[in-house]
Amino acid sequence: MFSLPVRVYWEDTDAGGVVYYANYLRFMERARSEWLRGLGFEQDQLRDEAGVVFVVRRVVIDYLAPARFNDLLDVSVRLLETGRASIDVEQDIAVGPTRLAFASVKLVCVDAARFKPAKIPADLFQQITRQP
Repeated sequence: MFSLPVRVYWEDTDAGGVVYYANYLRFMERARSEWLRGLGFEQDQLRDEAGVVFVVRRVVIDYLAPARFNDLLDVSVRLLETGRASIDVEQDIAVGPTRLAFASVKLVCVDAARFKPAKIPADLFQQITRQP
């Protein structure tokens, strides 16, 4: 499992200092980007060199408790399943032991020019499937 610390800034919140619900998706996106980076893959290089990008096909999210201004969030990514053209992950957002939100996310690898499904590049597929 991969984990990314994310600080909540004022810009992430509403007037009451509570994180706006759509920003949880932004935090999760950052964690997925850093997860790929940690595996040695930059998304712009995948686009420019392999001609593929990952798009969100589906996301199901549950909100359990609010994140607030200045919280230090722990945003995690856990691989559930890998297909030839898709990746399913589970993501959690927590503050300490308190789980604030969790989501199931399906990512699809698509051809960057046509936005049609494409095989995950072999080197990335091998790195992802090696994950414990």
